[in-house]
Amino acid sequence: MKLILLCLTLFFLASNTITGAVVEESDDDYIGTLMPLAEKHCFSCHHDTKRSGGLSIKSYFMGINDFESRIARGGKVWTNIIQTVKSGEMPPAGEPFMSHAEREAFINSVNAILLKSLTSNDPGRVVIRRLSHTEYEHTIYDLVGIRFDAKSKFPSDGSGGAGFDNFPNTLFITPLKMERYYDAAEEILDLAYQNSETWKKIVPNPFFENIFQRFANWLKRLFSGEDYVEKHLLAAEDVIIPFTSNAFRRFLTPEEKQTYLGLYKEVYEGTSGKEKFNLAIKETLKAVLVSPNFLYRYEEEQPIDHAYPLSNFELASRISFFLWSTFPDKELFEAAYREDLHDPGVLKKQVKRMLRDEKAKQFSESFATQWFGISRFREDITADPERYPEMIPSLKSAMYQELVEFFHHVLTESKNFLDLIDSDYTFLNEELAQHYGIKGIKGSDFQKVNLNSSTRGGILGMASILTSTSLPIRTSPVLRGKWVLEEILGTPAPPPPPDAGDLPEEAAADPNASIRTLLTVHRSKPACITCHQKMDPIGFGLENYDAIGRWRDSYGQDKIVAWDTLPSGEIFNGPGELKKILTNKKDLFARTISEKTFTYAIGRNVEFKDELYIQSLVKNLLDHNFNTEEFIIALVTSYPFRYKVNDGAEKFKMLAKN
Repeated sequence: MKLILLCLTLFFLASNTITGAVVEESDDDYIGTLMPLAEKHCFSCHHDTKRSGGLSIKSYFMGINDFESRIARGGKVWTNIIQTVKSGEMPPAGEPFMSHAEREAFINSVNAILLKSLTSNDPGRVVIRRLSHTEYEHTIYDLVGIRFDAKSKFPSDGSGGAGFDNFPNTLFITPLKMERYYDAAEEILDLAYQNSETWKKIVPNPFFENIFQRFANWLKRLFSGEDYVEKHLLAAEDVIIPFTSNAFRRFLTPEEKQTYLGLYKEVYEGTSGKEKFNLAIKETLKAVLVSPNFLYRYEEEQPIDHAYPLSNFELASRISFFLWSTFPDKELFEAAYREDLHDPGVLKKQVKRMLRDEKAKQFSESFATQWFGISRFREDITADPERYPEMIPSLKSAMYQELVEFFHHVLTESKNFLDLIDSDYTFLNEELAQHYGIKGIKGSDFQKVNLNSSTRGGILGMASILTSTSLPIRTSPVLRGKWVLEEILGTPAPPPPPDAGDLPEEAAADPNASIRTLLTVHRSKPACITCHQKMDPIGFGLENYDAIGRWRDSYGQDKIVAWDTLPSGEIFNGPGELKKILTNKKDLFARTISEKTFTYAIGRNVEFKDELYIQSLVKNLLDHNFNTEEFIIALVTSYPFRYKVNDGAEKFKMLAKN
């Protein structure tokens, strides 16, 4: 039985995995114009072995086809290329001169390709995805009532798509993982069966047949002139069909109903004893939990070759897994059945309701801890235990929970994403408050704490962030500056050159060492200065926090200098003033929020063809003062969230013609 289901599962995955991309055909040969110009003026410096500026332009034209699609996917890069060509910076002096006609042809061809990708009304292709471990845990709890630790019992998933674990390209399946799903189904249903209260929620009206009822039923079957449906089968149907519909996130087909009821009947008739009904139910539900229809989020493909709206039930699943990391509840199911979820008014009503539900905290934890890079903070060793013996498991857990509680409050109460950068409050329990040197907080429960200084408000003052962006034995202004550039401003610095070198670790390991002095020497190298000018000032502004997030004023006898100047010219002194500057960079922060949330919600990377949608989300944040609820509604009602395209469009073109 296991082998058959395993083969079916692997076949299901293989037959539904989405590959390739679709680009609209065009009568204009933009590539025919662009490629010889790029070969003449760009390839000599920008190829795979000599990636000047970290860029290989030649790679976009390697192979035999799909060049326009590649350029569209690299739209941001090509936008920058256009700017450098237009300004005359490229080609540089010493390279073949680009005439005015060549320059115009180059720019016009790239612009035409990029414009076509923006006007194609393409929601992007999202491949079938297996439930992430987080989604599996929450779905199992809501479906069965059992807390199951998938992360410790299943092989780990990789991260992709801006580091999120629900990214389809990383959620593949292996025979080992499938075996673990079978083991998990047995463990989960056995635990549920052993707990009478849990089992009663699954089977509220168990069927029991005494000897007299069995004899009476035998007589009815013997003398009935028509098919006789036994009462136990009707009772089983009342359990199996709703359970399976919830598990599959849709109505069942008649064939599926017959399959699972047939399995139940087979087990029931082959089992003896008083518990045969419950045991047959249990075995049937195990089969449900290893079905591809449960383990995968699959959206039906229609025989058309253009984008089309998701069904109401598919859209309900997208919303629910986005905001709750689990399947839709009864009210959302009923909305999908009775109303049109594509109606913005209906969607808005559901989003507001779901954000008020306690399950929205599952989104806060999953999204925020992955966005800010602390999802493994409690498990991974991030600080040297000899130098920092204070970092015991309970303190690490409190550091992690501070971010979760804070983000959830921003999402549902303050409703202002700017609080993430700077706020006059945070969430603490007694242990973490003592770590921060804040008095008057008692107990292990987290509570909102109003702050009297600017040192702790916002994520930059949180120990989880400060520790995860430090090295095991010391702080790292480079890592902290790099983190702010990437996760807040969305402007990552280029990778370091091969000969960049490292700080002298023996000197840097001294707890009283001045990291600013050491970095000043390091970044004096011509190859290093450009990147370090972007990262280091931000990191220096956070040097008052040590490697585990405690406040300090000096390195031993040397006072910490926390002032600096950003490349844009702003001067600040300390984390409070730095946060004020970052808060004013609203365009950059709005784009970072938009791209991160878009990736998490839809399950794919942001591509250049999404530019108009991303700009719309950015505008929504700027127009509504970074209101979280308005932003989530705008994302859920957006075209890429509500529409899809097929896998293998050529296949569906043929079907559409017939």
